[in-house]
Amino acid sequence: MSLTDFRSLLPEALRGAESLEQALTHRSAGARHNERLEFLGDAVLGLVIADALFERLPDAPEGDLTRLRAALVNRGAVAEIARASGMAGALNLGQGERKTGGQRRESILADALEALIGASYRTAGYSATREFVLRLYEQRLDSLPSAESLKDPKTRLQEFLQGRGRVLPEYRVLEVSGPDHQRRFVIEAWLPSESWGQQGTGSSRRAAEQAAAEAALARLLHEAGP
Repeated sequence: MSLTDFRSLLPEALRGAESLEQALTHRSAGARHNERLEFLGDAVLGLVIADALFERLPDAPEGDLTRLRAALVNRGAVAEIARASGMAGALNLGQGERKTGGQRRESILADALEALIGASYRTAGYSATREFVLRLYEQRLDSLPSAESLKDPKTRLQEFLQGRGRVLPEYRVLEVSGPDHQRRFVIEAWLPSESWGQQGTGSSRRAAEQAAAEAALARLLHEAGP
């Protein structure tokens, strides 16, 4: 998409509205910024995507729908869509933010797109906003990943063990080092049924546990063979 495409996707009622400028304005650029619209747009985006998944996947269980929605509306995914649509060039940023590359920052891009969705809802209504969101997400909705591939390593390891009647893993903290702003955790995923464990590291306990679970699952799958 180009910047022209981004503007052409907007509902007609939004194109000349004052709320369009507000949606594209970061708080660094003035008092009338996009944070309230971003709050509203976040909720509208979640609803539109949830409804689209509900229609497209009539047999999918709630857990799969939840994982797919999270993958589509997380900050990284929303920022990628904003970047691809050409929104970066339309953002109204304060001088400091612009000098430091704020127009490329994931959080600013994602918030602006959600604010744009909020502005669309307030100005053009739900139906037009739904069409706008579905056009933005058309390619992603047409090529959805499998829900299984979106499960985190701890969940996949637990399901693997449960499916074979084995004891669930224990996560043990082996080491915590570094200053508060730069912690390093070393965690072991200990598998009592196997009498071995695998280690993982990360900047948070959760990240280290996920890394350890991924290593343990990889070893289990290797030992299980094809």
